[in-house]
Amino acid sequence: MKMKKVVSSLLVAAMAASLLAGCGGSNDQATTDSAPADTTSESSSADTDAEPADTTEASTEDTSDDAEPAAEQTLKVAAFEGGYGADMWSEVVAAFEASHPGVTVELTIDKKIEDVISPGMKAGDYPDVVHLATGREAALTETLTKEKALLPLTDVLEMTVPGEDVKVKDKIIPGFLDTLATNPYGDGVTYYAPMFYSPCGLFYNAGLFKEKGWDVPTTWEEMWALGDTASAEGIALFTYPTTGYFDAFTYATLSSAGGSDFFNSCMTYEDGIWESENATKVFELIAKLGSYTEGTTVANANNDNFTKNQQLILDNKAIFCPNGTWLPGEMAEAPRADGFEWGFMAIPAVNEGGAGCSFCWFEQMWIPAAAQNQDMAKEFVAYMYSDEAAQIFAKSTAIQPITGVSDSLEGDNKMFYSIYDNGATAVMGGFASTAPVEGVNMLDTLCGTVNSIVSGDKTVAEWQAAVEEASDKLREAME
Repeated sequence: MKMKKVVSSLLVAAMAASLLAGCGGSNDQATTDSAPADTTSESSSADTDAEPADTTEASTEDTSDDAEPAAEQTLKVAAFEGGYGADMWSEVVAAFEASHPGVTVELTIDKKIEDVISPGMKAGDYPDVVHLATGREAALTETLTKEKALLPLTDVLEMTVPGEDVKVKDKIIPGFLDTLATNPYGDGVTYYAPMFYSPCGLFYNAGLFKEKGWDVPTTWEEMWALGDTASAEGIALFTYPTTGYFDAFTYATLSSAGGSDFFNSCMTYEDGIWESENATKVFELIAKLGSYTEGTTVANANNDNFTKNQQLILDNKAIFCPNGTWLPGEMAEAPRADGFEWGFMAIPAVNEGGAGCSFCWFEQMWIPAAAQNQDMAKEFVAYMYSDEAAQIFAKSTAIQPITGVSDSLEGDNKMFYSIYDNGATAVMGGFASTAPVEGVNMLDTLCGTVNSIVSGDKTVAEWQAAVEEASDKLREAME
Protein backbone atom coordinates (compact mmCIF):
# COMPACT_ATOMS: atom_id res chain seq x y z
CA MET A 1 0.00 0.00 0.00
CA LYS A 2 1.29 3.48 -0.77
CA MET A 3 0.85 7.01 0.43
CA LYS A 4 2.20 8.39 0.00
CA LYS A 5 2.69 9.44 -0.22
CA VAL A 6 4.66 18.70 -2.24
CA VAL A 7 5.46 22.52 -4.34
CA SER A 8 8.94 23.73 -3.35
CA SER A 9 9.08 26.60 -0.92
CA LEU A 10 12.21 27.84 -2.59
CA LEU A 11 12.07 27.47 -6.36
CA VAL A 12 8.45 26.81 -7.20
CA ALA A 13 8.51 28.60 -10.52
CA ALA A 14 11.58 26.74 -11.73
CA MET A 15 10.15 23.42 -10.57
CA ALA A 16 6.78 23.90 -12.14
CA ALA A 17 8.27 24.90 -15.48
CA SER A 18 10.58 21.92 -15.59
CA LEU A 19 8.02 19.40 -14.42
CA LEU A 20 5.42 20.42 -16.99
CA ALA A 21 7.62 18.46 -19.33
CA GLY A 22 7.11 15.38 -17.16
CA CYS A 23 7.06 15.10 -13.41
CA GLY A 24 6.64 11.94 -12.84
CA GLY A 25 5.13 5.60 -4.91
CA SER A 26 4.61 4.18 -2.29
CA ASN A 27 3.30 5.47 0.77
CA ASP A 28 1.77 2.92 3.04
CA GLN A 29 0.18 4.57 6.09
CA ALA A 30 1.41 2.13 8.69
CA THR A 31 -0.75 1.87 11.78
CA THR A 32 2.00 0.72 14.09
CA ASP A 33 3.37 3.24 16.52
CA SER A 34 7.04 2.58 16.09
CA ALA A 35 9.15 4.08 18.84
CA PRO A 36 11.28 7.00 17.63
CA ALA A 37 14.93 6.23 17.27
CA ASP A 38 17.31 7.29 19.99
CA THR A 39 19.29 9.80 17.99
CA THR A 40 21.61 10.78 20.81
CA SER A 41 23.99 7.89 20.12
CA GLU A 42 27.31 8.75 18.56
CA SER A 43 28.24 6.98 15.34
CA SER A 44 31.10 5.27 17.15
CA SER A 45 28.57 3.35 19.23
CA ALA A 46 26.84 1.84 16.22
CA ASP A 47 27.34 -1.87 15.77
CA THR A 48 28.67 -3.09 12.44
CA ASP A 49 29.61 -6.41 10.94
CA ALA A 50 32.85 -5.17 9.44
CA GLU A 51 35.31 -2.36 9.68
CA PRO A 52 34.62 0.51 7.23
CA ALA A 53 36.89 0.65 4.23
CA ASP A 54 39.47 3.38 3.92
CA THR A 55 38.29 5.22 0.84
CA THR A 56 41.13 7.74 0.81
CA GLU A 57 44.39 7.34 -1.07
CA ALA A 58 43.50 3.97 -2.53
CA SER A 59 46.21 1.46 -3.42
CA THR A 60 48.38 4.01 -5.27
CA GLU A 61 50.79 4.01 -2.34
CA ASP A 62 51.70 0.34 -2.76
CA THR A 63 51.48 -1.32 -6.14
CA SER A 64 53.63 -4.33 -5.29
CA ASP A 65 52.38 -7.90 -5.59
CA ASP A 66 52.25 -8.04 -1.80
CA ALA A 67 49.82 -5.10 -1.53
CA GLU A 68 46.83 -5.99 0.61
CA PRO A 69 43.43 -6.02 -1.13
CA ALA A 70 40.87 -3.49 -0.11
CA ALA A 71 39.08 -4.46 3.09
CA GLU A 72 35.73 -6.09 2.59
CA GLN A 73 32.71 -4.16 3.79
CA THR A 74 29.20 -4.98 4.89
CA LEU A 75 26.71 -2.28 4.01
CA LYS A 76 23.44 -2.35 5.93
CA VAL A 77 20.48 -1.27 3.80
CA ALA A 78 16.92 -1.05 5.15
CA ALA A 79 14.08 -0.57 2.67
CA PHE A 80 10.33 -0.19 2.92
CA GLU A 81 8.44 -2.84 0.99
CA GLY A 82 5.61 -1.00 -0.70
CA GLY A 83 3.33 -1.87 -3.55
CA TYR A 84 6.29 -2.41 -5.87
CA GLY A 85 7.28 -5.53 -3.95
CA ALA A 86 10.56 -6.82 -2.55
CA ASP A 87 12.12 -8.59 -5.54
CA MET A 88 13.39 -5.40 -7.17
CA TRP A 89 15.46 -4.58 -4.08
CA SER A 90 17.11 -7.97 -4.08
CA GLU A 91 17.98 -7.58 -7.75
CA VAL A 92 19.34 -4.05 -7.33
CA VAL A 93 21.45 -5.13 -4.36
CA ALA A 94 22.87 -8.04 -6.37
CA ALA A 95 23.75 -5.68 -9.22
CA PHE A 96 25.41 -3.23 -6.81
CA GLU A 97 27.47 -6.01 -5.23
CA ALA A 98 28.55 -7.21 -8.69
CA SER A 99 29.77 -3.73 -9.58
CA HIS A 100 31.46 -3.19 -6.20
CA PRO A 101 33.75 -6.18 -5.44
CA GLY A 102 34.34 -6.68 -1.75
CA VAL A 103 31.05 -5.11 -0.72
CA THR A 104 28.32 -7.27 0.78
CA VAL A 105 24.92 -5.66 1.25
CA GLU A 106 22.93 -6.82 4.23
CA LEU A 107 19.38 -6.06 3.05
CA THR A 108 16.46 -5.69 5.42
CA ILE A 109 13.11 -5.13 3.74
CA ASP A 110 9.70 -5.09 5.38
CA LYS A 111 6.28 -3.52 5.01
CA LYS A 112 6.69 -2.17 8.54
CA ILE A 113 10.37 -1.39 8.34
CA GLU A 114 10.14 1.13 11.19
CA ASP A 115 9.24 -1.66 13.62
CA VAL A 116 12.14 -3.75 12.37
CA ILE A 117 14.94 -1.18 12.58
CA SER A 118 13.84 1.09 15.44
CA PRO A 119 14.81 -1.24 18.32
CA GLY A 120 18.33 -1.64 16.96
CA MET A 121 18.66 2.07 16.34
CA LYS A 122 17.67 2.80 19.92
CA ALA A 123 20.52 0.51 20.94
CA GLY A 124 22.95 2.33 18.63
CA ASP A 125 22.86 -0.15 15.74
CA TYR A 126 21.96 1.96 12.71
CA PRO A 127 21.47 0.94 9.08
CA ASP A 128 23.87 2.64 6.69
CA VAL A 129 21.13 3.49 4.19
CA VAL A 130 17.38 3.71 4.70
CA HIS A 131 14.64 3.88 2.10
CA LEU A 132 11.61 5.22 3.97
CA ALA A 133 9.42 8.09 2.90
CA THR A 134 7.97 10.89 4.95
CA GLY A 135 4.22 10.96 5.56
CA ARG A 136 3.93 7.62 7.33
CA GLU A 137 2.08 7.38 10.62
CA ALA A 138 5.11 6.17 12.57
CA ALA A 139 6.96 9.29 11.31
CA LEU A 140 10.42 7.80 11.82
CA THR A 141 11.91 9.84 8.98
CA GLU A 142 10.40 13.03 10.37
CA THR A 143 11.59 12.20 13.89
CA LEU A 144 15.21 11.80 12.79
CA THR A 145 14.92 14.98 10.73
CA LYS A 146 13.66 16.97 13.70
CA GLU A 147 16.48 15.56 15.80
CA LYS A 148 19.07 16.60 13.18
CA ALA A 149 20.11 12.95 12.95
CA LEU A 150 20.50 12.66 9.16
CA LEU A 151 23.63 12.97 7.08
CA PRO A 152 23.69 15.77 4.45
CA LEU A 153 23.64 14.35 0.92
CA THR A 154 24.60 17.49 -1.00
CA ASP A 155 28.03 16.03 -1.78
CA VAL A 156 26.36 12.91 -3.22
CA LEU A 157 24.83 15.13 -5.89
CA GLU A 158 28.35 16.02 -7.03
CA MET A 159 29.41 12.38 -7.25
CA THR A 160 29.66 10.59 -10.56
CA VAL A 161 26.98 7.95 -10.99
CA PRO A 162 28.76 4.59 -10.56
CA GLY A 163 29.47 3.02 -13.94
CA GLU A 164 28.61 6.21 -15.84
CA ASP A 165 30.25 9.53 -16.66
CA VAL A 166 27.57 11.93 -15.40
CA LYS A 167 27.06 13.52 -12.02
CA VAL A 168 24.11 12.49 -9.88
CA LYS A 169 22.62 16.00 -9.89
CA ASP A 170 22.59 15.99 -13.68
CA LYS A 171 20.69 12.70 -13.84
CA ILE A 172 17.84 13.86 -11.57
CA ILE A 173 14.88 15.63 -13.22
CA PRO A 174 15.05 19.40 -12.54
CA GLY A 175 12.85 20.52 -9.67
CA PHE A 176 13.17 17.46 -7.47
CA LEU A 177 16.09 18.92 -5.55
CA ASP A 178 14.44 22.29 -4.94
CA THR A 179 11.74 21.22 -2.51
CA LEU A 180 11.16 20.73 1.19
CA ALA A 181 10.68 17.05 0.36
CA THR A 182 14.45 16.82 -0.28
CA ASN A 183 15.73 19.87 1.64
CA PRO A 184 13.60 19.64 4.81
CA TYR A 185 15.19 22.60 6.56
CA GLY A 186 14.73 24.98 3.64
CA ASP A 187 18.43 25.81 3.69
CA GLY A 188 19.40 24.41 0.30
CA VAL A 189 21.03 21.33 1.82
CA THR A 190 19.76 17.96 0.60
CA TYR A 191 19.07 15.31 3.23
CA TYR A 192 16.57 13.13 1.36
CA ALA A 193 17.43 11.54 -1.98
CA PRO A 194 14.32 11.47 -4.20
CA MET A 195 13.15 8.00 -5.19
CA PHE A 196 10.26 6.43 -7.13
CA TYR A 197 8.15 9.36 -8.24
CA SER A 198 4.49 9.21 -8.98
CA PRO A 199 1.98 11.77 -10.20
CA CYS A 200 -1.04 11.53 -7.94
CA GLY A 201 -4.59 12.20 -9.00
CA LEU A 202 -7.98 10.57 -9.40
CA PHE A 203 -8.25 7.08 -10.86
CA TYR A 204 -11.44 5.91 -12.51
CA ASN A 205 -12.87 3.35 -14.91
CA ALA A 206 -12.62 4.92 -18.35
CA GLY A 207 -14.74 2.05 -19.66
CA LEU A 208 -17.65 3.16 -17.46
CA PHE A 209 -17.50 6.67 -18.94
CA LYS A 210 -17.63 5.20 -22.43
CA GLU A 211 -20.53 2.94 -21.50
CA LYS A 212 -22.55 5.74 -19.91
CA GLY A 213 -21.56 8.45 -22.36
CA TRP A 214 -20.27 10.62 -19.53
CA ASP A 215 -17.70 13.38 -19.97
CA VAL A 216 -14.70 13.44 -17.64
CA PRO A 217 -15.18 16.49 -15.38
CA THR A 218 -12.60 19.26 -15.36
CA THR A 219 -14.23 21.53 -12.72
CA TRP A 220 -15.84 20.85 -9.38
CA GLU A 221 -19.21 22.04 -10.63
CA GLU A 222 -18.99 19.32 -13.27
CA MET A 223 -17.93 16.86 -10.54
CA TRP A 224 -21.00 17.60 -8.44
CA ALA A 225 -23.25 17.27 -11.49
CA LEU A 226 -21.70 13.90 -12.33
CA GLY A 227 -22.13 12.83 -8.71
CA ASP A 228 -25.85 13.56 -8.86
CA THR A 229 -26.21 11.70 -12.16
CA ALA A 230 -24.30 8.66 -10.91
CA SER A 231 -26.16 8.61 -7.59
CA ALA A 232 -29.42 8.13 -9.47
CA GLU A 233 -27.91 4.92 -10.84
CA GLY A 234 -26.63 3.73 -7.47
CA ILE A 235 -23.01 4.71 -8.08
CA ALA A 236 -21.11 6.91 -5.62
CA LEU A 237 -18.90 9.71 -6.93
CA PHE A 238 -15.95 9.09 -4.62
CA THR A 239 -14.04 6.76 -2.33
CA TYR A 240 -10.54 6.77 -0.83
CA PRO A 241 -8.20 4.01 0.45
CA THR A 242 -7.33 5.67 3.78
CA THR A 243 -7.26 9.26 4.98
CA GLY A 244 -3.50 9.23 4.39
CA TYR A 245 -4.21 9.66 0.69
CA PHE A 246 -5.59 13.11 1.40
CA ASP A 247 -2.09 14.55 1.69
CA ALA A 248 -1.54 14.56 -2.07
CA PHE A 249 -5.19 15.42 -2.69
CA THR A 250 -5.16 18.35 -0.25
CA TYR A 251 -1.81 19.70 -1.41
CA ALA A 252 -3.03 19.80 -5.01
CA THR A 253 -6.32 21.41 -3.98
CA LEU A 254 -4.57 24.03 -1.86
CA SER A 255 -2.31 24.97 -4.75
CA SER A 256 -5.27 25.14 -7.12
CA ALA A 257 -7.20 27.33 -4.68
CA GLY A 258 -4.52 29.91 -3.95
CA GLY A 259 -1.48 29.28 -6.14
CA SER A 260 2.06 28.31 -5.24
CA ASP A 261 2.72 31.22 -2.86
CA PHE A 262 -0.39 30.34 -0.85
CA PHE A 263 0.61 26.69 -0.81
CA ASN A 264 4.08 27.55 0.48
CA SER A 265 2.53 29.71 3.20
CA CYS A 266 0.50 26.71 4.30
CA MET A 267 3.59 24.52 4.31
CA THR A 268 5.53 27.00 6.46
CA TYR A 269 2.75 27.60 9.00
CA GLU A 270 2.09 31.26 8.24
CA ASP A 271 -0.03 32.84 10.94
CA GLY A 272 -3.73 32.67 10.09
CA ILE A 273 -3.18 30.93 6.75
CA TRP A 274 -5.52 28.03 7.56
CA GLU A 275 -8.29 30.47 8.44
CA SER A 276 -7.99 32.31 5.12
CA GLU A 277 -10.58 32.37 2.36
CA ASN A 278 -8.58 30.04 0.14
CA ALA A 279 -8.10 27.50 2.93
CA THR A 280 -11.79 27.66 3.75
CA LYS A 281 -12.59 26.78 0.14
CA VAL A 282 -10.53 23.62 0.49
CA PHE A 283 -12.00 22.53 3.81
CA GLU A 284 -15.54 23.05 2.52
CA LEU A 285 -14.80 21.32 -0.79
CA ILE A 286 -13.53 18.19 0.97
CA ALA A 287 -16.52 18.22 3.30
CA LYS A 288 -18.89 18.39 0.33
CA LEU A 289 -17.00 15.59 -1.35
CA GLY A 290 -17.61 13.59 1.80
CA SER A 291 -21.33 13.75 1.13
CA TYR A 292 -20.68 12.09 -2.24
CA THR A 293 -18.45 9.35 -0.74
CA GLU A 294 -19.49 5.69 -0.91
CA GLY A 295 -21.07 4.57 2.35
CA THR A 296 -18.65 1.78 3.32
CA THR A 297 -15.51 3.85 2.77
CA VAL A 298 -14.91 5.06 6.33
CA ALA A 299 -15.30 1.57 7.82
CA ASN A 300 -12.69 0.16 5.44
CA ALA A 301 -10.30 3.12 5.41
CA ASN A 302 -7.54 1.33 7.31
CA ASN A 303 -4.44 -0.75 6.56
CA ASP A 304 -6.32 -4.01 6.77
CA ASN A 305 -9.21 -3.19 4.44
CA PHE A 306 -8.09 -0.33 2.21
CA THR A 307 -8.15 -2.53 -0.89
CA LYS A 308 -11.90 -2.94 -0.41
CA ASN A 309 -12.24 0.78 -1.06
CA GLN A 310 -9.97 0.58 -4.10
CA GLN A 311 -12.06 -2.34 -5.34
CA LEU A 312 -15.12 -0.05 -5.43
CA ILE A 313 -13.95 1.64 -8.62
CA LEU A 314 -13.18 -1.71 -10.26
CA ASP A 315 -16.74 -2.85 -9.44
CA ASN A 316 -18.36 0.41 -10.63
CA LYS A 317 -19.64 1.14 -7.13
CA ALA A 318 -17.68 4.40 -6.95
CA ILE A 319 -16.26 6.56 -9.73
CA PHE A 320 -13.12 8.28 -8.45
CA CYS A 321 -10.38 7.21 -6.05
CA PRO A 322 -7.31 9.33 -5.19
CA ASN A 323 -4.07 7.41 -5.52
CA GLY A 324 -0.65 7.20 -7.17
CA THR A 325 0.62 5.29 -10.17
CA TRP A 326 1.25 2.17 -8.09
CA LEU A 327 -2.51 1.49 -7.88
CA PRO A 328 -2.91 -0.58 -11.09
CA GLY A 329 -0.06 -2.86 -10.04
CA GLU A 330 -1.43 -3.14 -6.54
CA MET A 331 -4.84 -4.22 -7.90
CA ALA A 332 -3.53 -6.22 -10.87
CA GLU A 333 -5.05 -9.50 -9.69
CA ALA A 334 -8.33 -8.03 -8.44
CA PRO A 335 -11.60 -8.81 -10.25
CA ARG A 336 -13.18 -5.99 -12.25
CA ALA A 337 -16.25 -5.05 -14.21
CA ASP A 338 -16.50 -6.00 -17.88
CA GLY A 339 -14.90 -3.37 -20.07
CA PHE A 340 -12.83 -1.92 -17.23
CA GLU A 341 -10.07 0.41 -18.40
CA TRP A 342 -7.86 2.54 -16.20
CA GLY A 343 -8.39 6.29 -16.42
CA PHE A 344 -6.41 8.98 -14.62
CA MET A 345 -6.99 12.72 -14.17
CA ALA A 346 -5.70 15.69 -12.22
CA ILE A 347 -7.62 17.17 -9.30
CA PRO A 348 -10.12 19.58 -10.91
CA ALA A 349 -9.51 23.32 -10.70
CA VAL A 350 -10.92 24.96 -7.59
CA ASN A 351 -11.36 28.36 -9.22
CA GLU A 352 -13.14 29.04 -12.48
CA GLY A 353 -10.66 29.27 -15.33
CA GLY A 354 -7.90 27.68 -13.27
CA ALA A 355 -5.86 24.60 -14.11
CA GLY A 356 -6.15 21.18 -12.57
CA CYS A 357 -3.31 20.15 -10.27
CA SER A 358 -1.48 16.91 -9.68
CA PHE A 359 0.72 16.43 -6.68
CA CYS A 360 3.97 14.75 -7.64
CA TRP A 361 4.76 12.38 -4.82
CA PHE A 362 8.08 10.68 -4.40
CA GLU A 363 9.73 8.49 -1.86
CA GLN A 364 12.98 9.25 -0.09
CA MET A 365 16.25 7.55 0.77
CA TRP A 366 18.55 8.83 3.49
CA ILE A 367 21.64 8.06 5.53
CA PRO A 368 21.55 8.24 9.34
CA ALA A 369 24.20 10.53 10.76
CA ALA A 370 25.21 7.60 12.99
CA ALA A 371 25.73 5.23 10.04
CA GLN A 372 29.02 3.36 10.29
CA ASN A 373 29.89 3.06 6.58
CA GLN A 374 29.02 6.51 5.33
CA ASP A 375 31.27 6.61 2.26
CA MET A 376 29.92 3.36 0.84
CA ALA A 377 26.41 4.43 1.84
CA LYS A 378 26.83 7.50 -0.38
CA GLU A 379 28.09 5.28 -3.18
CA PHE A 380 24.93 3.16 -2.86
CA VAL A 381 22.70 6.24 -2.97
CA ALA A 382 24.51 7.50 -6.08
CA TYR A 383 24.03 4.09 -7.72
CA MET A 384 20.25 4.47 -7.35
CA TYR A 385 20.40 6.94 -10.28
CA SER A 386 22.27 4.67 -12.64
CA ASP A 387 20.54 3.42 -15.76
CA GLU A 388 21.17 -0.11 -14.52
CA ALA A 389 19.32 0.45 -11.24
CA ALA A 390 16.55 2.47 -12.91
CA GLN A 391 15.85 -0.33 -15.38
CA ILE A 392 15.61 -2.89 -12.58
CA PHE A 393 13.20 -0.71 -10.63
CA ALA A 394 11.13 0.07 -13.74
CA LYS A 395 10.39 -3.64 -14.25
CA SER A 396 8.35 -3.37 -11.02
CA THR A 397 6.85 -0.03 -12.23
CA ALA A 398 8.93 1.89 -9.69
CA ILE A 399 10.06 4.88 -11.74
CA GLN A 400 13.17 6.80 -10.74
CA PRO A 401 13.18 10.60 -11.23
CA ILE A 402 15.96 10.61 -13.79
CA THR A 403 16.01 12.51 -17.04
CA GLY A 404 14.58 10.73 -20.06
CA VAL A 405 12.96 7.92 -18.07
CA SER A 406 9.45 8.62 -19.42
CA ASP A 407 10.65 8.01 -23.01
CA SER A 408 10.87 4.30 -22.29
CA LEU A 409 7.43 3.94 -20.69
CA GLU A 410 4.52 2.25 -22.39
CA GLY A 411 0.82 1.57 -21.86
CA ASP A 412 -0.82 2.84 -18.68
CA ASN A 413 2.45 4.21 -17.30
CA LYS A 414 2.85 6.36 -20.39
CA MET A 415 -0.63 7.80 -19.70
CA PHE A 416 0.05 8.37 -16.01
CA TYR A 417 3.39 10.09 -16.47
CA SER A 418 2.04 12.30 -19.26
CA ILE A 419 -0.44 14.06 -16.97
CA TYR A 420 1.72 17.19 -16.85
CA ASP A 421 2.02 17.22 -20.62
CA ASN A 422 -1.78 17.39 -20.75
CA GLY A 423 -2.16 20.66 -18.87
CA ALA A 424 -2.02 19.72 -15.19
CA THR A 425 0.07 21.90 -12.90
CA ALA A 426 2.70 19.98 -10.94
CA VAL A 427 2.70 20.41 -7.17
CA MET A 428 5.62 19.30 -5.03
CA GLY A 429 6.92 19.91 -1.53
CA GLY A 430 5.75 19.35 2.01
CA PHE A 431 5.53 20.81 5.47
CA ALA A 432 8.66 22.55 6.73
CA SER A 433 10.65 20.68 9.33
CA THR A 434 10.27 21.80 12.95
CA ALA A 435 11.64 20.86 16.31
CA PRO A 436 9.52 18.12 17.92
CA VAL A 437 6.26 19.36 19.42
CA GLU A 438 4.67 16.88 21.78
CA GLY A 439 1.21 15.80 20.73
CA VAL A 440 1.27 17.66 17.39
CA ASN A 441 1.10 15.83 14.06
CA MET A 442 0.13 18.15 11.25
CA LEU A 443 -0.65 15.48 8.69
CA ASP A 444 -2.79 13.57 11.16
CA THR A 445 -4.71 16.72 12.05
CA LEU A 446 -5.12 17.82 8.44
CA CYS A 447 -5.76 14.45 6.77
CA GLY A 448 -6.62 12.02 9.51
CA THR A 449 -9.67 14.05 10.45
CA VAL A 450 -11.32 13.38 7.07
CA ASN A 451 -13.00 10.20 8.34
CA SER A 452 -14.71 12.24 11.04
CA ILE A 453 -15.82 14.83 8.48
CA VAL A 454 -17.26 12.17 6.17
CA SER A 455 -19.03 10.43 9.05
CA GLY A 456 -20.35 13.73 10.40
CA ASP A 457 -18.63 13.35 13.77
CA LYS A 458 -16.81 16.68 13.32
CA THR A 459 -17.70 19.94 11.63
CA VAL A 460 -15.62 21.89 9.15
CA ALA A 461 -15.25 24.68 11.70
CA GLU A 462 -13.83 22.28 14.29
CA TRP A 463 -11.49 20.75 11.74
CA GLN A 464 -10.26 24.11 10.46
CA ALA A 465 -9.66 25.41 13.99
CA ALA A 466 -7.65 22.31 14.92
CA VAL A 467 -5.43 22.66 11.85
CA GLU A 468 -4.78 26.34 12.59
CA GLU A 469 -3.95 25.49 16.20
CA ALA A 470 -1.46 22.81 15.12
CA SER A 471 0.03 25.24 12.60
CA ASP A 472 0.52 27.86 15.33
CA LYS A 473 2.41 25.40 17.53
CA LEU A 474 4.62 24.20 14.70
CA ARG A 475 5.38 27.74 13.51
CA GLU A 476 6.89 28.46 16.91
CA ALA A 477 9.04 25.35 16.57
CA MET A 478 10.07 25.90 12.95
CA GLU A 479 13.81 26.17 12.45
